[in-house]
Amino acid sequence: MTRNSYPEWLFDGTPIADPLGYGERAVEFLRRLKHPNSTASKSAFQLYPWQERIVRAIYGPRHPDGRRIVTKVFFMIPRGNRKTSLAAALSLLHTIGPEHIPAGQVIFAANDREQAGVGFNEAANIVRMDKRLIDATRINDATNGAKRITYKKQRVVLQAVSSDGAAQHGRTPSFVLIDEIHNWKKRDLYEALSSGMAKISNTLMVIATTAGRGQGTLGFEEYEYARKVATGEVEDESYLPIIFEAAEKDDWRDEVLWHRVNPGLAYGFPDINGMREAARQSEHRPKARYEFKQFKLNVWQASSRDPLFDMNVYDQGKIDLDLDEFPTELGELPCYLGVDLSRNGDLTAVVAAWRYDDGRIMVHPWFFVPGDDLEARAAKDNVPYVAWKDGELITAIDGPIIEPEIVEDKIRELCADFNVQEIAFDPHLAQRVMQHLVDEGLPAFAMRQGPLTMAPAIGDLERTVNGFKIRHNGHPVLRHHFDSVVASRGDTGLVRMHKAANNNRIDGAVAAAMAVSRACNAETTGSIHDLDPEEFDRLMSAA
Repeated sequence: MTRNSYPEWLFDGTPIADPLGYGERAVEFLRRLKHPNSTASKSAFQLYPWQERIVRAIYGPRHPDGRRIVTKVFFMIPRGNRKTSLAAALSLLHTIGPEHIPAGQVIFAANDREQAGVGFNEAANIVRMDKRLIDATRINDATNGAKRITYKKQRVVLQAVSSDGAAQHGRTPSFVLIDEIHNWKKRDLYEALSSGMAKISNTLMVIATTAGRGQGTLGFEEYEYARKVATGEVEDESYLPIIFEAAEKDDWRDEVLWHRVNPGLAYGFPDINGMREAARQSEHRPKARYEFKQFKLNVWQASSRDPLFDMNVYDQGKIDLDLDEFPTELGELPCYLGVDLSRNGDLTAVVAAWRYDDGRIMVHPWFFVPGDDLEARAAKDNVPYVAWKDGELITAIDGPIIEPEIVEDKIRELCADFNVQEIAFDPHLAQRVMQHLVDEGLPAFAMRQGPLTMAPAIGDLERTVNGFKIRHNGHPVLRHHFDSVVASRGDTGLVRMHKAANNNRIDGAVAAAMAVSRACNAETTGSIHDLDPEEFDRLMSAA
């Protein structure tokens, strides 16, 4: 049975195995440390109850021979919950504490030198708070030099690294802290350290991060696996997932949710008034809201740092309108079709846009996918194609490709049911289809998907969605395509839509941009019906 990914065990008081007392030993060591920012007596390191249970869960459970059962920890928590302090203390547990290995290597690893230095400096400052630790260690933290803490008696070295992974081959670290993996652009360093850890026994890797963006990254792969372990989809006792995150559907303004996702709030961190101010500023600023969700509520965002669509606003545009009722409700409204044909094996999308008199625009899609090996296609794209097919949300075509005649028939059907004014195609793949429809008197025309044509269309769609003018019946496939869009904006202001990851699909969003743009501009530019035959032939030949 699949369970929730939230770490309820941190708060429910359930027993944590500690057969050899190593969990208690680790907790006692951390409590004897001092921290420069501590408000406790004699600057004692403050280990809060939920943090203590994390330490016990890592170091308590053991194999009969004494090796730790947990070899990797994925700790994802919003900013401001003092994960760096805890990570620094754990690194010292392996450097000068009871988990150290003589001549062992302890690594702080980050995407860049500055970030790697953050955790290192935290550990160095803890050492400097205790004269006994100062005498037992040697700290090298020159600005332009290697950052190291050496436990002189046992020759254990803690070092911060962030260079190219190739330079780290040959290391055999016993403990590695991977900091903010959501920012890691390359895999070299991670792979070098992982392969080095495989050479020795009883190693531990701790990945401490906030949520990231995008799905084609090392960080997302680790997050996705951690969620599967946390929910019980994957059984892996060596992997400890600790994931504090809100769901995308949760009310991001709910302070009860804030406390659930930020366990430090109960102890005064992060600052609740700062969170309230950030939330207030995010009310009408989509980019700020995405940042609030990512950094304050730990929602892993699929889109870019400059999201094109405010999906919260998009969701508010849902109306209760059954597909069977479309011809009755929308039959007299002007309708515009956008068609994004596919190459072999891809999705084809047809999206209709109906313009209401008050400027609102209703959209609805029809999707076609090759039915050949649909389950494998679903696994590759990480979407439920089989369930969507069974729910009649997509049309699965027999064979490995989508025959254009099937799409033509759907367009003819839509033209019979609705007041279709224009049918926009990218002519690159559609010349034959367009000609067939034109020969039948249907209003097909070319709309190239180059930046000069599509950038204004994308802008129209962005304004329609974010301006609360979009209407739809909640079609989940179309929503998925909108949510998978990554936006890039050039110096000239032109906007382009891209996929957030290679296995994402945005065909529905592209077709919607074509249809919505024609609907938005129909009043000023006129319809294709208004062209005389010679002008229409000229446009077709130019395409």
